[in-house]
Amino acid sequence: MEKKISVLLADDHTVVRQGLRALLSVESDIEIVGEAESGRQAVTMARKLLPDVIVMDVAMPLLNGLEATRQIHKLVPATRVLVLSTYSDDEYVQQLIQAGAVGYLVKQTAANDLLKAIREAHKGNSFFSPYIAKRLNDHSREAFAKGEPARKRTDSLTSRESEVLQLIAEGQANKQIAAELSISIKTVEKHRQQVMNKLNIHDVAGLTRYAIANGIIESNMAAKSLI
Repeated sequence: MEKKISVLLADDHTVVRQGLRALLSVESDIEIVGEAESGRQAVTMARKLLPDVIVMDVAMPLLNGLEATRQIHKLVPATRVLVLSTYSDDEYVQQLIQAGAVGYLVKQTAANDLLKAIREAHKGNSFFSPYIAKRLNDHSREAFAKGEPARKRTDSLTSRESEVLQLIAEGQANKQIAAELSISIKTVEKHRQQVMNKLNIHDVAGLTRYAIANGIIESNMAAKSLI
């Protein structure tokens, strides 16, 4: 009997995970091995369970899908990350591909594409929602016609700095961030200062606005007093 495709679901909304589980559990060749409620939990479970495919949401608390994808790609390169998101911004799709995602589906059409996407990802292929695939092709053709390489954005923030930025934007104090990341308060302060210097933003409200604008957090995750 052929081994089933092991899948980890990563989404902070319980109802979304339940829906995905209902969709996937009836398939004879797919097995759901775990569910994660945050990006950080997804990284931990990926290292422990070594799933074939992870279905990853983008906007999650503590660690967003972009950073989680980057870390999983580095730590568990054999696991294929398939992004499932309401975002379809070209720049964000490009960033996730650069972080190691092999596919990108918009949630609105996921029911039609998800099963095929998981099977294609498991085979080592990429898969994108038709709308996303068209946008990526148009973008590549445009860049080629202009004689430019396809744009590759490399964020100036390190992975750790991005984590610290997200936690600051979620309203966590240095002490809480230190506990969450298992680092010293002094190290948090150092990362915090580096983030502010690199982005040239020197107040928490500004950092929060930057995090929302760049899809690092959703506005409903931001510190309530700042929005």
